[in-house]
Amino acid sequence: MKYAEEAGRIWRTYVPERGQAVTVQGELIRAVEKLRDEAGRNGNVNWDDGFERLVLFLRRTLDEPLVFDASASREIAGDLAVISNLEVPADDGPFDRLTDRLVEWCRAHPDPVAHSHDPYLHR
Repeated sequence: MKYAEEAGRIWRTYVPERGQAVTVQGELIRAVEKLRDEAGRNGNVNWDDGFERLVLFLRRTLDEPLVFDASASREIAGDLAVISNLEVPADDGPFDRLTDRLVEWCRAHPDPVAHSHDPYLHR
């Protein structure tokens, strides 16, 4: 991970103790870490619609051509595909790369962006 310190700052600033973040910045890092935790700690045995919703949120939010070039967008899509492959829980590589990308997204959006609460997300 290239931007571990900055990712930590985003976490401390925007992620609440419980529940969804009120900013997109916070929800991005919360989503990646929820997915990392499920893969690493549980081997994805608890994978459900909530985790699918987190992947979809990441896919939609990080699909931003003004922030990421075609190569970065392909890398993001590939990492999300690896994370979604429940046959083999991913190692830290895809999660670390996604964390670096979300830091880059946050740099492109330095002011807090409101996140709409997803009433169907219980993760």
